[in-house]
Amino acid sequence: MAMARSKGRQLLLALALSSLVAIASATVFFEERFEDGWETRWVKSDWKKDENMAGEWNYTSGKWNGGPDDKGIQTSEDYRFYAISAEYPEFSNKDKTLVFQFSVKHEQKLDCGGGYMKLLSGEVDQKKFGGDTPYSIMFGPDICGYSTKKVHAILTYNGSNHLIKKDVPCETDQLTHVYTFVLRPDATYTILVDNVEKQSGSLYSDWDLLPPKQIKDPEAKKPEDWEDKEYIPDPEDKKPEGYDDILKEIPDPDAKKPEDWDDEEDGEWTAPTMANPEYKGPWEPKKIKNPNYKGKWKAPMIDNPDFKDDPELYVFPNLKYVGIELWQVKSGTLFDNVLICDDPEYAKKVAGETWGKNKDAEKAAFDEAEKKREEEEAKDEPVDSDIEDEDDDADADDAEDDSDSEIKADESAESADSKDEAKDEL
Repeated sequence: MAMARSKGRQLLLALALSSLVAIASATVFFEERFEDGWETRWVKSDWKKDENMAGEWNYTSGKWNGGPDDKGIQTSEDYRFYAISAEYPEFSNKDKTLVFQFSVKHEQKLDCGGGYMKLLSGEVDQKKFGGDTPYSIMFGPDICGYSTKKVHAILTYNGSNHLIKKDVPCETDQLTHVYTFVLRPDATYTILVDNVEKQSGSLYSDWDLLPPKQIKDPEAKKPEDWEDKEYIPDPEDKKPEGYDDILKEIPDPDAKKPEDWDDEEDGEWTAPTMANPEYKGPWEPKKIKNPNYKGKWKAPMIDNPDFKDDPELYVFPNLKYVGIELWQVKSGTLFDNVLICDDPEYAKKVAGETWGKNKDAEKAAFDEAEKKREEEEAKDEPVDSDIEDEDDDADADDAEDDSDSEIKADESAESADSKDEAKDEL
């Protein structure tokens, strides 16, 4: 038994060591936790500056956070465009797994806007980086009203942008969340939120990057004798005799001619009609299962002559920049912990060291801020009308009491004067 436990511990240790070796061997192309010196690595774009519509970024840990030193960059002005980017050594993800990860928090309780980031290829003038700048990958949450609450994953292929066809839910609260996009050399992908898988699949099926491998045969036609009706009228069912003589409406048997009805002046009285409970609508034979039913006919699939496979469908050969480009009606979105690497396990580790380490403290800070906000709002609320009425009644009663006291005081004074006058007369 002791030997078995020893072997079990050795196995766990070996697995832990192999995991550490794998993480240690991860290639990190770019990692930004927005610590001191971050401004030397990022370039603020002049896009929209001439129109006085370029927003300023704040370097902050936010209104609520897991620690004052855990800072990121946050949009600070409403109705502004934001564009900022960082350069890293150019690389290709050919034969590599590509992992793109970052955290985002919408402190403004975003009702319509994005929290996505972009990977750009080739040469980019960072001072002119903006909405028209071509990109390779655009990824991150997008929220707008009740209908749009999803993660965007847009891939550029042959100069065209293609949005993922699957719905990937995003988080909508005011706390920090981590978004991870993993793209593999076998053209499969995974999207995670807070280290939890939300969607996965293939570039071939979940984006329209290439024409479909197979299409319906355009020459195929449904055979004339194909039975695609699952139910048919029962040929043995016959219409009951006299069915067509049943009236849809009949005179109301409970209606009575008004006593003041004058046939000469009002015309001949007729009872109003009502729906005939015996009328069942136009007769139709009952349905039975079609014994010759073959199912819904579908054209057979054939190889698409326009399809040409691309074994490098997943490849972005000149990745060189990461950027944020947004339009914000309500500012307050905070970005942090940007990572581009080739190892999903290393990305999970980074998420745990940042978001995972701080999420509970951040939630507690948020709850405390909400509590204070609700208390302040309660102070500003108008006093209840019933309480006001009671106060008014009390004031009126006090006024009446004061008036009675004044009258009694006057009467006492008059009585005293009368007594003095009587004494003088005596």
